[in-house]
Amino acid sequence: MVMDAVSTHIGGADMSREEHLQVLKEKHAGLEDLIRQEEMRPLPDTGLITQLKRQKLRLKDEMMEIADGGSRH
Repeated sequence: MVMDAVSTHIGGADMSREEHLQVLKEKHAGLEDLIRQEEMRPLPDTGLITQLKRQKLRLKDEMMEIADGGSRH
């Protein structure tokens, strides 16, 4: 993903790097909540937990890329 140094275009709206990072952090926290809820169930769906953890890791990688100024590949 190529990031513009000033802003990124998401969903038809220009968003600063900081705003984009905040959105990703909120999604990351939401995934953490879903993982925690699933793990607390009597019979957790391990496949779902794995999928959610992978999504969370992808978000973390994207956050790191943004924080590094888009220099990671």
